[in-house]
Amino acid sequence: MANPSSQRRALVVQHNFSPFSNKLVQSGFVNSEQMQQALVESRKTGRPLTDILELMTGQQLPPDLLRQYKKQQLFELKILYGVESLDPEINQISTTFVGQLIDVLIPVDLCRRYKLVPLSRYDDATPPSVLIAMVDPDDLAAQDDLNRILRPQGLGLQRMVITNEDYQRIISQYLDEQVERQRQIEQEAKVNVQQDLEGLEYLNLEDAPEDIEANLDTALEDAAAAPVIALVNKILVKALQDGVSDIHVEPQEESLRIRFRRDGVLSEAFPPFPKKIIPSVTARFKIIASLDIAERRMPQDGRIRRIFDGHKVDFRVSTLPSRYGEKVVLRILNNDVTQLGLNKLITDPETLNIVQEAVSRPYGLILVTGPTGSGKTTTLYSALAERNSPGVNISTAEDPIEYSLPGITQVQVIREKGMDFASILRAFLRQDPDVILVGETRDKETAKTAIEAALTGHLVLTTLHTNDAASAIARLEEMGVESFMVSSSLIAVLAQRLMRRVCPDCRVAYQPSSEELARYGLSASREVGISFYKATALHAEEILQARSSNSICSTCNGVGYTGRCGVYEVMRVTERLQTLITEGAPTERIKEVAVEEGMKTLLSYSLDLVRQGVTTLEEVERVTFTDTGLEAELKAKRKSSLTCRNCSADLKQEWLDCPYCTTPRFQD
Repeated sequence: MANPSSQRRALVVQHNFSPFSNKLVQSGFVNSEQMQQALVESRKTGRPLTDILELMTGQQLPPDLLRQYKKQQLFELKILYGVESLDPEINQISTTFVGQLIDVLIPVDLCRRYKLVPLSRYDDATPPSVLIAMVDPDDLAAQDDLNRILRPQGLGLQRMVITNEDYQRIISQYLDEQVERQRQIEQEAKVNVQQDLEGLEYLNLEDAPEDIEANLDTALEDAAAAPVIALVNKILVKALQDGVSDIHVEPQEESLRIRFRRDGVLSEAFPPFPKKIIPSVTARFKIIASLDIAERRMPQDGRIRRIFDGHKVDFRVSTLPSRYGEKVVLRILNNDVTQLGLNKLITDPETLNIVQEAVSRPYGLILVTGPTGSGKTTTLYSALAERNSPGVNISTAEDPIEYSLPGITQVQVIREKGMDFASILRAFLRQDPDVILVGETRDKETAKTAIEAALTGHLVLTTLHTNDAASAIARLEEMGVESFMVSSSLIAVLAQRLMRRVCPDCRVAYQPSSEELARYGLSASREVGISFYKATALHAEEILQARSSNSICSTCNGVGYTGRCGVYEVMRVTERLQTLITEGAPTERIKEVAVEEGMKTLLSYSLDLVRQGVTTLEEVERVTFTDTGLEAELKAKRKSSLTCRNCSADLKQEWLDCPYCTTPRFQD
């Protein structure tokens, strides 16, 4: 008696099914009669075979079978039309570029009429052409209309075939973004802060009692009122227009204060708002961040996504109960990666070469350190951009994902589901990675897993919160990582800060006194011919007065600074430093040796920027100046020369007094 599998194979041959249909029958997902019925139904209705099979069986097709069906579809389409096929799961598609081509070249009505999407434009080709994916590449009417648009611009037509499902997915995404963009533009156009405040007068908002839970219903009603919605939108829009990094919504005893952090400095963005709007504004922020509106006694974290000026912008939201209400802080995460590149960030050629050499290594650990908001993620993604190519497998674990870089695998941390940094990192190691980015190393398990990955043939980049490069060693040891593992895996540590650029249009040149220079380890004799600058920074009242008289600087608007630049300290792990790390040497000794071996400290780097006229000594004082940093540099200088205790000038042995500042008792 023939076994059942032999009977199935006989039926397959009899019905002459495709390889995909054969595999479905052989796997037992459907029998041959059901398959034959599904094929007839698909030809008659035009519906995808997979949809009919899932409806018929009441169960979903396994992912591997769906993938095989897709490959068969694309192969058949390629043979049928004689053009290459497009698989968006394999061929990366820039939806932003697709949208730009639809906006400026191929109208969306034409795309929807003929089921096609423009993919790319080749202006350097001979002749220049546009690549378009079409559900039916043989549609002559579509070709005629496309050529009517392209030929007057000197462009040719290249065709690819795409499945109807992939076309619908791409065009739907474009249309959704268009709707959201238009809605945002309309809101921005009609929002006016003064009108919002006037509208708030009509709301039934009473002062919040001590038991803030009692005001929940009122807050919910008021949060849905048009003036409150418009006011919150205005706050978000103004923050994006002003290029700020953080928004602070702070309930005070008698008012609501809104502050923006721009270029690392907080300042008030609006005049104080009335106290009575605190519950409704806080509630509105929680609603759009999908937070629990009823929970007012515990901190919460959420996220807001908006379209602004054609770009996606995310706001990371944090709420914190305080004495006068919930404080809300929003961190703005801009996904624009057009400015990524180490050469755009690091201005010092020697420091840039060191970082690029470390990033090009095949394996090892690179640490980027600094406080929150110092640009660590931007530096990491700039490093990834240096390595990003079709031959390199890059995976990232982040919380949150701040940038979108085509060609890499990005994974969001979801701690509620057990997806923390350590578990994602272990999963990466089974995915044949070349380069791994770990958003933040904050515990022993993550640190040890990252180091083990670095020791087994992978380049690992991650961040720590330390004050300088040398302190990263002690931080890892505090986490419980053995010293010998750190010394064996660590390639380099990059510490960084962000410093404000002095406004080039209103800065004022001046000559610092010898005492002021000596404070930073500089001497007047060495700084001859160097121009130093001060910022023309006005107080809030002075800014208003300057605006009214039309005498304010149009570049910085009276702030004195515009934009920011990076300050870097790169510690290469040499053999001498490896020995010190293994022996457990203190941080001060590690830093001293690193400086002796050529490390430019944060202080030294920032002082170079001052000499170049990029920033000011006041910014150095605010951002990078520390006594320990100065001490490490002076110790390194004393190794090679005799220096004055006061101004650090080079001295000759026979001199008893410093000839520059007349300080007696020089020291070596």
